[in-house]
Formats: sequence, structure tokens, C-alpha cells
Amino acid sequence: MQSNKRVCVIGAGPSGLTAGKNCIEAGLDVVIFEKNDKVGGNWVFNSKTGHSSVYENTHIISSKVWSEYEDFPMPADYPDYPKHSQLQAYFESYAKHFGVYDKVVFDTTVNHVSRQANGNWKVEYTDAKGKARTEIFDVLMVSNGHHWDAKYPEFNGKFTGKMMHSHDFKGVNEEWRGKDVLVIGGGNSACDVAVESARISNKVALSMRSPQWFVPKFLFGKPTDVFAAGGNFLPKIAKQYVLKAALYLLQGSYKQYGLPENTVLPLSNHPTANSDLFDFIRHGRIKPRPGIQRLDGGIVEFTDGSRERFDIICCCTGFWTTFPFFDESFINFKHLEKVPLFRKMMHAEYDNLYFIGLFQPIGCIWPLADYQAKLACQEILGNYKRPTNMKAAIQYEIDHPHFDFEGGQRHAVEVDYHGHRNDIKVELLKAGIDIGKPPQGVKSEYKKFTPKRPSPKLLKSA
Repeated sequence: MQSNKRVCVIGAGPSGLTAGKNCIEAGLDVVIFEKNDKVGGNWVFNSKTGHSSVYENTHIISSKVWSEYEDFPMPADYPDYPKHSQLQAYFESYAKHFGVYDKVVFDTTVNHVSRQANGNWKVEYTDAKGKARTEIFDVLMVSNGHHWDAKYPEFNGKFTGKMMHSHDFKGVNEEWRGKDVLVIGGGNSACDVAVESARISNKVALSMRSPQWFVPKFLFGKPTDVFAAGGNFLPKIAKQYVLKAALYLLQGSYKQYGLPENTVLPLSNHPTANSDLFDFIRHGRIKPRPGIQRLDGGIVEFTDGSRERFDIICCCTGFWTTFPFFDESFINFKHLEKVPLFRKMMHAEYDNLYFIGLFQPIGCIWPLADYQAKLACQEILGNYKRPTNMKAAIQYEIDHPHFDFEGGQRHAVEVDYHGHRNDIKVELLKAGIDIGKPPQGVKSEYKKFTPKRPSPKLLKSA
């Protein structure tokens, strides 16, 4: 392929920004369409588009050591777990530092994308002035994210109080004071909402249908992901047992908290990182409950037969993986338990379509999205050749996950951070690029990369 290809990137969140950066470095003509008026995607608090999933007190759940882009470390004065405003400033600095910011077309909604007979992409969008426009591109990179299309559970009966999704949770206010709150779910959002609401609400219950693994943000004085990286030399089954033993040593049995005991090893499902949940449970401020049997006005009946009245129900039940700009007859991953993409990015039938950041790692997405974008650009430049039998390669990847992840749509794009990094590293080596091996617990000085510190002035203006 030639380097004068015109590339469309949908979304200026962390994955879209790194897609743009790699296109610029490869000499490609790139345009990034962003619905919001700022870069950062879900990390833009109080986004006017309504697609922001962060709330007022949101902090990242992976440490900055394993979350920063490898060629653009976070400022040294950032804490181990930066808050959303720091992250948005970081993304804006990143975009300006690499010249990506000027490639972003803000306040623009991509309405429809279709593939033409010659393989090009027809992108129809509404610009900042409300005018309908159409452009043609040679390559499409999809980075619209997969944490925006809220998934509501279905229940028997009807609830007459306030029912909402964590997608719309921006923090607790006077509306929550003294109220009885039920939070549904056991993931990161559910625990965050439960802890936040327990600070001012009268009663908070946490309803979980199935067991979860809960990990504190720090283990033995280190961020948990940094501590866990120390065991990467172990076989994966040994790593799981070591983590299980460490969690039991620190937390004890989940039964003493009223939580269901796990029947699978850690890392078989996406862990929940929260250091406050167990304290709030043991102080009686959050009360675990089983799954919901039915709704009856303001009453919730649980599967154990108990019934309680609530004023607010917050559903922290995940998101659908959808693409509103594609016809469902073209691409529809919504209900799939395994998304059929090679390295979670390449479609079997379309060699000029890339999904950047469409995976859920046990860790952070952004650095690995950088690798994906780098690989995509190498293929566009003609330096990389994908597998000849893509369907077989995709099926092999589906049949050989990094861990034995549980089924269900929740784990449709689940990967292990270090495993996925190694997978993409193998592909990049075929293009003559060696991303190197990270030193123990520190990853910002890889071979072939020269990290650049963000400019203090740039961060101040972000």
C-alpha cells in the first residue's frame, strides 16, 4: 500500500488519539471525528454529549505505571491513581505534543458509514454547525469506545422509584441524602456508586447475581497491578493461585462480608478494584444482597425471598458493544460472547478496517491501543501482512484465551494486559518493529522508544 492513504478515525478518546498519533508518524493523512468538544472520551467529566461515564470523584483503577502511553509518561507529580481531571489534561497534552489535536474535528457526529464497491469508506456526518456532510476515506479506524451504550437488566414487575444506569451517575447530591439505595452489579462502577452513595444515603444495598473477585488498589505497599506484574514469570495457573492466596491472606473469606464465594480462580473474570468496599460493608454502610427476583412498586424482592423498599435503583450492569454508524446487517457485535477480530482489531473480510481499543484488558487499554494503531499503520504502509487465513487465525485466538475467561457478553473482548501486549509484539516484529521488553514493574523506558515528558506549560494549558 502507499503512504498517501486517507484515514478516518472515529472518536478522540484515548484510543482514537493514539490512532491519530501513529497515523501522523506514518505520514498518513488522518482526520479524527469527535462528538464532544474536548479530547479524552469517557474521561471528560460532565460531557455535554451525555456519553461520559466518569463521575465527580472518579479515579483510574489501573496505576499510572501501567496506564501511561509508553512514549509519553504521566507527570511525576501525578498520584499512583490519577483522577479524571488529571487524565483529561494528560490526554490533551498528548494530543498537542504529537500534533494530533489539530487533526480533530470537534462537535461532529458520525451518522453513517458504508463501504463502497471499490473498498473505500463513505462517511456521513453532521458538523459543528449542524450541516450534513459526506467524505470518502481509504481506511477506517473505529475508536468510538465500548462503554457508552448502557445495558439495562430486565426484571419481572415494575419499579416506581427512580431507576438509572451508572452511565448517568455523576455523583451524589442532595437528592440522594437520606434515601434508600439499591446498586445492582459487582463490577468497578457498582462498587464505586455504592461507596459514594453510602456517604450520605440512609441505606445502601449491593445486589450481586454471581461472585466477583475484589482486589484492593494496593498490595504489600505497591499498586496492585505493579505487584501482580512481579509474577509474570510464573505459569498463568500458578499466578492465579498466588493471587488467590494473597487476597485470602489480606481479606479472609468473602462469606464474612456476606458476599458469595468464588468458584473460579482470579483472572477468570474481570476483577473489581476497590479499596473501600469491604470497610463499608463491615461498618454496616453497605449491605450485600443476592440477585433480584422481581420488582413490585417501591419494593424489591430478592432471590432469597426477602423484600425491601428502595427509593433509588442504580443499574451498574455494563454496556453493549455497538456501532451506531454501521448498519446492523454490515457489522453487529452486540450479543456476541466472543468478538471475531484478529488481535481484537482486524476484521476477517475488510483489510482497510481497524478497531482500535475494542478490548477489555486486565489492566489499561490505552498503551495497547497504541500498539494496535502502530500495527495498523504498518499494514497500511505495506510493511506487515496479516495471516492468509484470517478466519482460522481469529478462531484460534478465540479458542486460546490468555486465561479461561468466563462466558457471557461481559467477557466478549477480555484479554490479559501482558498477554495481549506480547501478541501484538509478535505481529509488530513481523513488520520489523521491536517494542522491547518492559523492566520489572516499570514500563516507560522500552527498547526502541524514547519517552518524552509532558511540557509543564502544555499541561497547565490543558
